Amino acid sequence: MKKIRFGIIGCGLMGREFASASARWCHLLEDLPQPELVAVCDKNPASAKWFTDHFPSIGLVTDDYHELLRDPQVQAVYCALPHNLHAQVYCDIIRAGKHLLGEKPFGIDKAANDRIMQAVREHPEVLVRCASEFPYYPACQQLIRWIREGRFGKIIEVRSCFKHSSDMDPNKPINWKRMIEINGEYGCMGDLGIHTQHVPFRVGWKPKNVYAKLSNLITERPDGKGGMAECRTWDNAVMICDTEDENGTFPIYFETKRMSPGSTNEWSLEVLGLKNSARFSTNDPGAFCYTQSWDKEQAWCRLNVGYKPLFATITGGIFEFGFTDAILQMWAAFLAELDGQDPRFGCFTPEETALSHKLHTAALESFRTGRVVSLEE
Repeated sequence: MKKIRFGIIGCGLMGREFASASARWCHLLEDLPQPELVAVCDKNPASAKWFTDHFPSIGLVTDDYHELLRDPQVQAVYCALPHNLHAQVYCDIIRAGKHLLGEKPFGIDKAANDRIMQAVREHPEVLVRCASEFPYYPACQQLIRWIREGRFGKIIEVRSCFKHSSDMDPNKPINWKRMIEINGEYGCMGDLGIHTQHVPFRVGWKPKNVYAKLSNLITERPDGKGGMAECRTWDNAVMICDTEDENGTFPIYFETKRMSPGSTNEWSLEVLGLKNSARFSTNDPGAFCYTQSWDKEQAWCRLNVGYKPLFATITGGIFEFGFTDAILQMWAAFLAELDGQDPRFGCFTPEETALSHKLHTAALESFRTGRVVSLEE
């Protein structure tokens, strides 16, 4: 099997998820290159121990990402670092000629994203994509097929949401995602927004304007040192946009919330149309819910999709699909595209990150001014 040698920059939660997916590559039944971990980088040497304990293929452990980029063994990089580091590190990865799958939002702000986009344009031979795993649930892919087949007729509205309840405890100590100098002024939009935008952007539902409501509900948190620290990032955001398809204009709602009661890690997409409606939520990950209509009546139906991923695996269709399976499918799509194959539903593109930054920048202006802000100017 062909192998692509990877380095990981940022040995945290998502770095471990990628490593675990690479170890499960035999789960896939398709002819795809296999990721092989050969280098890891983290400022905290202790973070690398789990990787070296489980992956004997790792030949380089460093706290300097420049050393990883100089390693000729490394062909591609997975990078998961705080937002304030994206512009410098992502640009260095791309200019070193390494393929990149990076975490959202591809820059702390639009200026940082512009720098990354310039590096992307300078190096078209490098595949650059942004991580977004939730659309790879089979039931969500069923909803995407319905969109592409025009099953909804004239669309009434679309809601795309990513919600957490992780900050409902006001005594939770502050972390970097609550620090504006590290997370950025976008707040929850920067950290969660791309996940809500992957499907809408990909099917052509580009926002024309935005009206935003932003909320900073907890203004200070314990600093972990016996004192309190100011929280200056947005906890919750709702963006209302106009978009359009061949049947006309309709509203699309993007919701990103860190304080959503009862939402452990809830990603959802709902499309309401005059002909049909459908929705998917990770709260019911096996279900594709849709309406069946007759005359003036409509009824919601629930279809249990089962294990029917884009890239075939050893798992039988009667079993359940989960988050780690979605991670594996996302990586299969990235490796397929890197190999010149059809990714079927590709990872979030740099151009889509640029549109995301344009939307979030306009959302900040909308909230400051209290007006609808056009993205088409």
